[in-house]
Amino acid sequence: MSEHQQPSVGARDDVDAVTLAVLTASRVLVAVSARSLAAVEDRVTLPQFRLLVVLSTHGTAKLVALADLLGVNPSTAMRMVDRLIAANLADRQINPDNRRETLLRLTDDGRRLVEEVTARRRAEIAAIVERVAPDQRAALVEALTAFSDAGGEPQVTDNDGALYPLGWPDTPVRRTAEKS
Repeated sequence: MSEHQQPSVGARDDVDAVTLAVLTASRVLVAVSARSLAAVEDRVTLPQFRLLVVLSTHGTAKLVALADLLGVNPSTAMRMVDRLIAANLADRQINPDNRRETLLRLTDDGRRLVEEVTARRRAEIAAIVERVAPDQRAALVEALTAFSDAGGEPQVTDNDGALYPLGWPDTPVRRTAEKS
């Protein structure tokens, strides 16, 4: 289909139906995420938790790289880091290879917090998936994988059983369709 052609009514209805289904499912996932963070909301905000997740998945990072991964200004990232350091969830150290650079990393408490929130989220999602008919689960995996791929989200991997499903990809979402 050229860029000037309109999709057929049937294709438009299909896109609308899928869009509504994804919006509905996203409400479930947002609610699960909010509940999984509720137990730690007195310790971290959602943006701070996001920073902890990025550090947990990417390891030690420079401030500028961390800000880039989060899609925020370095000054914003530094304010978040300062609060997390004060809460003993992250720390900074001088880069031994370049003493002008500061490296940021999770503390053991920060790592435990991410693992606890992730475990709660995983358990609740597993309980929901268990209520999906077994013969529909494969189709669900296929559809969600296709959706994630189309959105540019890297696949979550199981690293020694610890899933980090709130990764915020370090690659930009594809805004235009790829040319074939």
